[in-house]
Amino acid sequence: MNSTPSADQPELKPQEQPKFWSLKPWWCQPWSIVSTGVLLVGGSWTVLHHLWISLPLALGVLAWWLLFLVLVPAAYRSAAEANQ
Repeated sequence: MNSTPSADQPELKPQEQPKFWSLKPWWCQPWSIVSTGVLLVGGSWTVLHHLWISLPLALGVLAWWLLFLVLVPAAYRSAAEANQ
């Protein structure tokens, strides 16, 4: 077998993985994650006016955003690059 491509055989490209967000349903898109977090923190402050409730909730939302908007997509990209 000849491992070099010939003129009559096009070089096969590795199959590209789909974009991370195209694999997710509407409720797991960046806009819905951000909107839900803003509504939770804003709603908690609007209704309760207690910093001791809204602040931990805001910190939890920020951790949620970091995980699902930054770390998971970065891990997906790294895994996709490692498979190529």
